Amino acid sequence: PTWSYLLFAGDSAALFALLAGVGLALSTGKTRPHRGRVLVADRLGLAVRAVLIAAVGLLIGYTMPEDAPANGILLFYGMFFLLAIPFLSLSPRSLFAAAGVFAVIAPLLILGLQDALPDYSSSNPTFEHLLTEPTAVLAQLLLTGAYPALAYLTYILAGMGIGRLDLRATEVQARLAVTGTGLAIAAQFTSWILLYAAGGFQRLVGSSPGLDEEAVMRALVFEPEVDRLGTPWWLAVTTPHMNTPLSIAWSLGVGMTVLGVFLLAAHRLQSWLRPLAAMGAMTLTLYSAHLVVLSFELHEDAPYQWFLLHLVVAALFALVWQTLVGQG
Repeated sequence: PTWSYLLFAGDSAALFALLAGVGLALSTGKTRPHRGRVLVADRLGLAVRAVLIAAVGLLIGYTMPEDAPANGILLFYGMFFLLAIPFLSLSPRSLFAAAGVFAVIAPLLILGLQDALPDYSSSNPTFEHLLTEPTAVLAQLLLTGAYPALAYLTYILAGMGIGRLDLRATEVQARLAVTGTGLAIAAQFTSWILLYAAGGFQRLVGSSPGLDEEAVMRALVFEPEVDRLGTPWWLAVTTPHMNTPLSIAWSLGVGMTVLGVFLLAAHRLQSWLRPLAAMGAMTLTLYSAHLVVLSFELHEDAPYQWFLLHLVVAALFALVWQTLVGQG
């Protein structure tokens, strides 16, 4: 695997969802959740926002080739936001507890229902897929897709809990970074114990056709290349996008660490971080444009050059927009 894969695979999507949760909390009362009519308005507004974001995701699906270079997350985001609506009034402690519940329950549902749920026909659904195979698309959004909402609700709810804290306090920022680091380390250590000290690795070998030791080693990095997972021991891995309790804990820990470190750095490096802040203020626009450009598949022969081009263009566009217009 490349360094970029080791650093970002799975964790970038989780961080995206974590920050979305923080944003939901900041827009619905910050440390004091809205109540009464204001809360009702928040819920209605979030429902409308979810539908609009999902519609954008469905439209972008038309631009993607059959063997798509990326799995868009926007349609899933619509489901994330719909599922988050009942949690808008909760305290940080309740939100963190709910996040923990989903981190355990969702992987069990994904594993237990893998044979019962219908297969989806496209990793980037369109309105046609939604109309012709609604059950498969719903299962894809909740459990079987690239970003299953029930698992990713862990990041959304944890982000909402973080957003209910006083993020301007240095102590909170430092605690966030330390806790995140501890959670990530604990997840990897627990996985190592289960796989190598408790014999989990050998249980994975042969659990599905074609899974010899070499295939399992690859699966621990790149996901297993099998139609179904033949043993609950897969819940012990931290492989990106496997959505196991430990992979969720790892990605959540990484996201918390990144957020805490950048909040601490913002005190002294505010001017240097301005491009990131500008891009963060218009993520929907930049992400949508990024997917559309990827759909042309021009990047495949020179991925690093195209990465730099995407990054520079996005930063410059966001800075110019923020200077001339304001909010993205």
